[in-house]
Amino acid sequence: MFHNPVRETTMKASLAIVGDFNSNNSSHIATNDAILHSSAALGISVESHWVGTEELATPDGVSRLRSFDGVWIAPSSPYRSMEGALSAIRTARECRIPLLGTCGGFQHIILEYARNVLGFADAEHEESNPNASRLFISRLACSLVGRSMIVRFQPGSLVAQLYGQTSAQEQYFCNFGVNPAYTEKLRSGPLRIVGSDDEGVARVVELAGHPFFVGTLFIPQLTSTPTVPHPVVSGFLQACLPGVPATP
Repeated sequence: MFHNPVRETTMKASLAIVGDFNSNNSSHIATNDAILHSSAALGISVESHWVGTEELATPDGVSRLRSFDGVWIAPSSPYRSMEGALSAIRTARECRIPLLGTCGGFQHIILEYARNVLGFADAEHEESNPNASRLFISRLACSLVGRSMIVRFQPGSLVAQLYGQTSAQEQYFCNFGVNPAYTEKLRSGPLRIVGSDDEGVARVVELAGHPFFVGTLFIPQLTSTPTVPHPVVSGFLQACLPGVPATP
């Protein structure tokens, strides 16, 4: 469990970080740090709690999420319970709880949406079920582990507004992403692909009509610093405050 020790303010939010915390995982440590950076810069108080995916594999566990102001689906998959992670995403989507998913979180946003919105109950992730017939998430042709690449954002999208520009250099640590064979299927509904690499491959999605529902294949928390908090993290935390819009 992680508590954010920022100064007392009248603006407070509680955040569930869904993932299987590992103190040796640099992206998990960076997640904690990025919350500190953004909350301090915004002058708000954020109380963060890591919630294991196995805890969310039951109805009682998932019901806990409704007491939080926001949900962050953390990096590092496969999760101990895929069903727990997917249930957390579905709860945030249906209950309109602000949600951010990074790296593995992005991948499982795609999977939950494919199963429960597009109706592909057999949608799978190649990392956990490599022999499945419908792999919405597949192994990348070229690994992105440790790579930094340009991401281009759709003008007018929430993420473009948060960055204040239509491109950025971001860091990755993943081997899996959206299967290109299903890109057009994903475009058929309200989950929009709003960020792509130079080859047009999906790297950022956001859900239209939701207070804040964003997935990034890159890991924004890796580039956050105390002096330059990451704009996506800051926008997410703002959205977790009742009555405060996510956009600048």
